Amino acid sequence: MPVDVVCGMKVKESSEYKSEYKGKMYYFCCSSCKESFDRNPVKYTR
Repeated sequence: MPVDVVCGMKVKESSEYKSEYKGKMYYFCCSSCKESFDRNPVKYTR
């Protein structure tokens, strides 16, 4: 089960909140976590 890299929650792959970055898909628990990631993906993918 994927983990939201912003808040650490476990998230289902069927989540409507997801972003692709450098060929990898990231899943989020809510729109605010997705927006935080989209603004600065480098912060969450080190």
